[in-house]
Amino acid sequence: MFTLLVAEDDKNLQKLMAAILRQNGYNVITADDGLSALNILYETHVDLLICDIMMPKMNGYELTQDIRQAKLSLPILMVTAKETLDDKRKGFYLGTDDYMVKPIDMDEMLLRVTALLRRSRISTERKLLIGNVELNYDSLTMSRDGTAASMPHKEFLLLFKLLSYPGQIFTRQQLMDEIWGKEVETDERTVDVHIKRLREKLRGDEEFEIQTVRGLGYRAERVQ
Repeated sequence: MFTLLVAEDDKNLQKLMAAILRQNGYNVITADDGLSALNILYETHVDLLICDIMMPKMNGYELTQDIRQAKLSLPILMVTAKETLDDKRKGFYLGTDDYMVKPIDMDEMLLRVTALLRRSRISTERKLLIGNVELNYDSLTMSRDGTAASMPHKEFLLLFKLLSYPGQIFTRQQLMDEIWGKEVETDERTVDVHIKRLREKLRGDEEFEIQTVRGLGYRAERVQ
């Protein structure tokens, strides 16, 4: 059974979310503020965090930042009344994995939780399967119909990252920091060069495509 932590200072919403999640087979722990949530994460195994932004003692942004600085890799679903693009950009930059705006549709919340847990298992297993294409993290290979081909390290990491989160937008800076490292002195255009190379290699592939999101960065989408 997966254990979920719900950090939400609105007691009524917290109780409703916890009840719905428990009805759907999840073990749920609750916290009234960000600091309490952080302490729980240090003491208890949690598979996924659902957190509000506006919380006492430690807000959702600060909580997310501390979690990522501590190298905790659990998925984070941020729930908030803040809905501007800048708010979302800040959340994704700090390390949240998905975003929902209040009022919350509980059915949608369940779908997003399921998707995030699935992606987390992909990361643990270090393999990603989309249609007839498989990416193997350990061998840095991409296989089509059982035929494997090796890929340059950075190109593979970039493709694996994008395909692990289909539909999610990653800024160039996010990709630079994660794949090249924050200490590397190189231009964000390096990402563009690698994306171009990937597109050339994937030309004609019917399973997915890498899309440019003007003014933000890139995302991968499955081809319908």
